[in-house]
Amino acid sequence: MKFLRVALIVFFVMFALRAEAVLDNIYQPPQLKPVDSELKVKVGDLAPDFTLPCICGENITLSDFRNKKNVMLSFIPAAWTPVCSDQWPGYNIARHFFDDSETIILGISVDSTATLHAWVDAMGGLWFPVLSDFWPHGGLANEMGVLRSDGMAERAVFLIDKQGEIVFIHVEDINRRPPLEMLVNALHNQLAD
Repeated sequence: MKFLRVALIVFFVMFALRAEAVLDNIYQPPQLKPVDSELKVKVGDLAPDFTLPCICGENITLSDFRNKKNVMLSFIPAAWTPVCSDQWPGYNIARHFFDDSETIILGISVDSTATLHAWVDAMGGLWFPVLSDFWPHGGLANEMGVLRSDGMAERAVFLIDKQGEIVFIHVEDINRRPPLEMLVNALHNQLAD
């Protein structure tokens, strides 16, 4: 009986030590990454005009939408990542909210056009233009104040009305997508005619 008790104690001690060693090797989700940039624009400012290459092969200029469409700039940190791969396809599902508010999304990443093209193609396509802020690296993200110290863009949304005025800004932790309900409310409340 004493042997069995000692054997059980040894077994549990070995199991506990092994379990602790195994836990060290299990991937733990990354810590949330707080915003580490400082906005250089604010609600009420005119959005800085820009021209960026689109994965469609053309250049897109913000001022081309002036007096025609509201614009939502959607900055993401990086292609081929889980949250980004969830966020933008979610806008496909919610397209009618954007159409109803006469809003076009311009998706923006600091990735190259080739990377973005392959990623969007792998996701099955998006209804809105996807633009590359690759060179000069993060130029627009930096001008808006959403270029992180690690070279990625913040996960940020800017709503711009037809006159070019910024009416809504939201910067989210890069490991979380902006709540769609919040964006729909912003479309309704900030862009109502």
